[in-house]
Amino acid sequence: MSFEIQELTDIIRVVVLLNLREGAVQKASLKRRIDKVCVGYVCVEMSDLDRALKDMTSEGLILSHDSMVQLTEQGIRLGREWQSLLLKKEPILEVVAGLTDGSITGLVVILSAVIAGLTVSAAKFAALLTLASVAITNFSSFMLGGITEDLADIVTLQTLMNYSLSDIPDRREREKSLVLVKRLFTLLHKEISRSNLNAAATCGITTFVAGSIPITAYLMLPEPLGIILSLSIVAAITGVFLVRYRSKRTKVHWKVTLFETIAIVTIAVLLSLLVGGSA
Repeated sequence: MSFEIQELTDIIRVVVLLNLREGAVQKASLKRRIDKVCVGYVCVEMSDLDRALKDMTSEGLILSHDSMVQLTEQGIRLGREWQSLLLKKEPILEVVAGLTDGSITGLVVILSAVIAGLTVSAAKFAALLTLASVAITNFSSFMLGGITEDLADIVTLQTLMNYSLSDIPDRREREKSLVLVKRLFTLLHKEISRSNLNAAATCGITTFVAGSIPITAYLMLPEPLGIILSLSIVAAITGVFLVRYRSKRTKVHWKVTLFETIAIVTIAVLLSLLVGGSA
C-alpha cells in the first residue's frame, strides 16, 4: 500500500485500517462504520468498498471470505502505524518526559534534603510541593502544547491529501474523495483531543510516580539505607526503564541512549542544586 493518498480507494483503505481490529467482521458492518464517517453525505458506495477491499486482499492486508473480512498480521501492523500517525497513540514522548522529570525531581529533592539536613516533615512538604508542581506543569504542557502541535500536524496532512486527491480526473470520484477526507479529519480532531488528554494524564502521573517512589524510600528507611535504596531506585528507573523504553521505541542502541540519559540527568541535577544553593 502506497503511503501517498492518490485516489478514493486509498482513503477507504485508511478508514478500514483505522476501524478494523483483530477478528472478522461482515462487509455490511464495515460499510456502516464508513457511513458514520460520511454522515450526511452519500460519498462511499458498496462498489467503492469492494474495490478497495479487493486491492487490500491482493496486497496481503486483509483476508476476505464471502461476506467476511479480517486483517492479516501485516494489515494489523499497518493499521497500528496509521493510528500512531493520525491518532498519536504511541505514548513515547509523554512516558519518556514523565520518567525523566520525575527521576530528576526525586533525585534533586533527596540530595537537597541531605545537603540541607531537612527534617522528615520538612522533606515531605518539599517533596510533595515539588513533585506536584512538576507533574501539574507537565500535564498542562502536554495538554495545551500537544493539542496545538498535533492539530497543526493533522491540518498539514489533510492539506497534502487534498492536494493529491485534486488530481483525480473523474469529477464524481474526486468530490467523494474530498468529502470523505474532510469528514475523516473532522472525526480525527475529536480523537486527537481525547488522545492528548490521555497523554497529558500519562505524563503527569508518570512524573509523580517516578519521583515519589525514591523519595518515599528515602523518607521511610533509616540512613544510610534510605539514601542508598532511593538512589538505586532512581538509577533503576533511568538506567533500566527509561533507557530500555527509549532505545526500544526509537530504535537507537541502548549504549547511546544510556550515555544521553546519564548526561541529561547529571546536568539537570547539578544545575538545579546550583540554583537552589545560590537562592
